[in-house]
Amino acid sequence: MIGYRFTEYIPPEIDGADTFSELLKIFLELINITGGDVSETMNWMNNLDRQYNITNNEYGMGDFYNDLKNKGYIEENNQEGSFTITPKSEQSIRQRALEEIFGKLKKGQKGNHKTNFTGTQGEEMTSDRRPYQFGDALGQISMTDSIRNAQINHGIDNFSIYEDDLEVIEKEHRTQTSTVLMIDISHSMILYGEDRITPAKKVAMALAEMIKRKYRKDTLDIIVFGNDAWQIKIKDLPYLQVGPYHTNTVAGLELAMDLLRRRKTTNKQIFMITDGKPSCLKEAGGYYKNSFGLDRKIVNKCLTLASQCRRLRIPITTFMIASDPYLKEFIKEFTEANNGNAYYSGLQGLGDMIFEDYARNKKKRM
Repeated sequence: MIGYRFTEYIPPEIDGADTFSELLKIFLELINITGGDVSETMNWMNNLDRQYNITNNEYGMGDFYNDLKNKGYIEENNQEGSFTITPKSEQSIRQRALEEIFGKLKKGQKGNHKTNFTGTQGEEMTSDRRPYQFGDALGQISMTDSIRNAQINHGIDNFSIYEDDLEVIEKEHRTQTSTVLMIDISHSMILYGEDRITPAKKVAMALAEMIKRKYRKDTLDIIVFGNDAWQIKIKDLPYLQVGPYHTNTVAGLELAMDLLRRRKTTNKQIFMITDGKPSCLKEAGGYYKNSFGLDRKIVNKCLTLASQCRRLRIPITTFMIASDPYLKEFIKEFTEANNGNAYYSGLQGLGDMIFEDYARNKKKRM
């Protein structure tokens, strides 16, 4: 009788090198949550070890700590006696974020994004063919297809080739894209016992790593916004934490527009990850704040900037990590003013949606 026999699964024993790799995965995940604090991360790992026995008698947590130093993942600050993560760790965190998320345009400067435009002046060959037209470059002629056409049309015995026999290989244009990613770091990003900032950081790191590897001619600027807005570098993402801030969406949009204004690319876009309502403006006398609902003064300023981006052909895609009906209504109005896109997302699918939208926007005629 054909069938299946089920037995108890006994996982294979792993050696010290594999133990380090498994512990490193946990370390990189926790270091992202702790904002780059090595001491706090190691305390968490020791607690996990006591509870779940993630090390053994042959390879202990002390061995793992020494390997982190020897392999260049952490380094000691001689003046303070503390440890910090190294660029090697920062790159590993971005790589893990990229694998985690990926595991589950109109003509402009040359880049690496496909567009809906084809022709003989593109950068990458396609499988498409078309008849030769006056002005086509000789290098674009598909000799194999053209000779085949000549044989079919005129026979082999008296071989000759004419203009009507020629076929040309289509090329795809590649476009360069400039993206600004805005991340909300207001206090609400960690309220109600839900860590929303870590998934946002992870998405930003994965997006940065993807662009760095696959779309090297693209640019990605990252902005964080609370009471104010400021630009951060990609290497600073693991250390990013929320603060006791309100949500100054206006400052974030103004800075994003200023950064994109300096870019000479044709395709520009803004991604905004937020979970709260705009609640702050910066004025000459200080800050104008209102956390008790949607303030008309603040909302109107946001809508004005959304309309300005629309006139500049800068689409804004908002990823709203909230489900309040009145906030959805605001985002709907904001999106209509910009003619952009909006997603009301839980944290689980945030990365997938951002990457899909990034790829989709490269194929649009903005």
